[in-house]
Amino acid sequence: MEWNIIFELIDPRLFLVVAVCWVIGYILKRTPRVPDWSIVYIVVLFAVIFAVGLIGWSTEAIIQGILTGAFAVFGHQAVKQAREGMRE
Repeated sequence: MEWNIIFELIDPRLFLVVAVCWVIGYILKRTPRVPDWSIVYIVVLFAVIFAVGLIGWSTEAIIQGILTGAFAVFGHQAVKQAREGMRE
C-alpha cells in the first residue's frame, strides 16, 4: 500500500494528531508499568478523543481518530523495523 493512499484518507487537519499520538506512544513505551500490548489501544483512544475535539462529534470523527491512531502506530513500527533491518 502506498503512503499517498493513507494521506488521502486522513483529514489534513488531523496530521497534528498523528504527531501527538506518536509522542504519546513513545512516552507510554518508556513507562515501565504500561504493558506493550495496551499501547496501541491507548494511542487510538487518545486519537479518537483528539479528533472529536477538533472536528466535532460524528461518525467521521471516530473513523478519523481510529485512522490517525493506527497511522501513528504503523508509522512508528515501520521506522523501527527499517532501523532494525539496516542493523542486520
